This record gives sequence, structure tokens and C-alpha cells, in this order.
Amino acid sequence: MSAYRTLSSMHSLTRSVFAACALTLTLAAVPALADEYDATIKDIQSTMGGVPGFVKQFPKAGLPGAWAEVKAIELSDKTALPPKVKALISLAVAAQIPCNYCIWSDTQNAKRAGATDEEIQEAVTMAALTRHWSTIFNGMQIDFDTFKKEMGGE
Repeated sequence: MSAYRTLSSMHSLTRSVFAACALTLTLAAVPALADEYDATIKDIQSTMGGVPGFVKQFPKAGLPGAWAEVKAIELSDKTALPPKVKALISLAVAAQIPCNYCIWSDTQNAKRAGATDEEIQEAVTMAALTRHWSTIFNGMQIDFDTFKKEMGGE
């Protein structure tokens, strides 16, 4: 057998062994993934009083991490920003994206957190002003270093 064929056979065998190991590890992780997914669904049910349909459409492998992120930042009152401020920021961003789902949800969240209609309107207006001036600065290609100096920076 030539050295090339021997090397090629060894490479093929190595790939097969690697694939078998990867499959074994993947299959071993499936029950853990299912347990974590089920625990996440139960936590969402407990926290929200139900499990929205869109959550059930989210990839099972990603749901535990996505939910942990939402709970740790958006739903937690133990962060640097209070819930009302987070909801107003989220609403302002949603208005610019735009995301009708987010706008509706963030408006409800802001109101539940104590935001007034005036605060909601101002948050959305701030998003519009930021977008407006960003369009001007970028479109006119304003020099950034000059901008910083003129605005009291470096």
C-alpha cells in the first residue's frame, strides 16, 4: 500500500472516530438539554402566568440562555437601572427599529412600572431626535474629532 493511501485511510479512520465521539457526546447531552428546557418552560410559566406561543417556537437549545438573559436584565429590579427606565429605553429603541410587538409590550411594561404618558412620549421623542441628528451627522460626514472638540470633549 502506498504511503498516500495509508495516510488517507488513517485520515478517514480519524474522521470516523471523531464523528462517533461527537455523536456520542451530542446524544449524551440531549437529556440534559431536555431537562434544562423543561425547567425553563416551568419558570416562564411561573413568572409570567403562562407560556406565550412565540416562546414555544424559539429553538429549544437557545431558550434557557435567552430566558436567563431576560430575567437577569429586563425583569430584575436588582440592576443599575430601575424597571421604568429599562422599559422606556426599550420602547425608544423599539420605536426606531421599528418593532410593533416591542412597542406594545414595552409601553405596557413602562406603564406597569409607573411611567406617565408624558414620560413615554418623551422617551419616544428622544429616540426620534437621536435618529434625526445621527442622520445629519453621518449624512454630512461631520468630522468626529472636530465634533467632540466643539461639543466640549477632548
